[in-house]
Amino acid sequence: MSMPRTTLEQWRVVQAIVEHGSYAQAAEALHRSQSSVSYMVARLQEQLGVELFSMEGRKARLTENGAALLARANELLGDAYRLEQLAENLQRGWEAEVRLAVDAALPAELLLSALKAFARLAPQTRVHVTEVVLSGADQALLQRQVGLAVGTRIPTGHFGERLLDIPFVAVAHPAHPLHQLGRELTAEDLSREMQVVLRDSGQANPRDDGWLGATLRWTVSHMEAMRMLVAGGLGFAWLPEHLVADGARAGTLLPLPLREGRIRHVPLFLIHSQPDVSGPALRHLAGVLAKAAGAYLGHHTVSTAAPNIG
Repeated sequence: MSMPRTTLEQWRVVQAIVEHGSYAQAAEALHRSQSSVSYMVARLQEQLGVELFSMEGRKARLTENGAALLARANELLGDAYRLEQLAENLQRGWEAEVRLAVDAALPAELLLSALKAFARLAPQTRVHVTEVVLSGADQALLQRQVGLAVGTRIPTGHFGERLLDIPFVAVAHPAHPLHQLGRELTAEDLSREMQVVLRDSGQANPRDDGWLGATLRWTVSHMEAMRMLVAGGLGFAWLPEHLVADGARAGTLLPLPLREGRIRHVPLFLIHSQPDVSGPALRHLAGVLAKAAGAYLGHHTVSTAAPNIG
């Protein structure tokens, strides 16, 4: 079997030119001279017999053939990166650090239980936990900022398993005008009041989930701020049932008697960024999260009874 004529180094140079837009900027990013970058591209094109770039002023644009070849080269570069990462994990055994992104809807009780179990299994491994909202988990996975995520959907190109469903309940303070109507509520009733919503923590492809029919809307970055505003009488929202329970006991949150849609079930999935190169620590973290979710479900039941509307 003959050896390939091209190298990963050459394709990394092509990738950098596309990422940065020019030979000069690619050279700077790769800490190379511009002449060496130009030579590598010229040599690669000679070896392939295909033009990869067309020049528009100082800008380098991929040709159609160049785009097709780079798409395959990106896969090879990704495979090489994963191979090196796997070797590093094998060499050092358990990872020194694992990174986890967790959707804000995950109950803190469940997360704490999992992290306690993990600390017993891997006391020398650092854990970096980031709270995310909506597409924030997708972004963290796609950009490889984390090795594991708990998110509301599985991004394209990834595999995951359903961890649990979180019931979100429509609530407001007991003294809120919506509760004073003394009847079942409609979407029209809600549209006249202020809704409190969570801001998507993702920047690449932010999305809006849930009912957003209110003209007046306040947006916050954290679930606790959302709960605080609603409990303070400043609007209504759909909150995770585990947060509603505490507010109900304190007399600050009461489920809204909606005609329909009072409870929404939001799925949470456990997703690996790169399962084929996950080290033992990351695999154990996934295992204790799944076990903690099972225990949580065993001790908590979803309340579906309609609230008393008088």
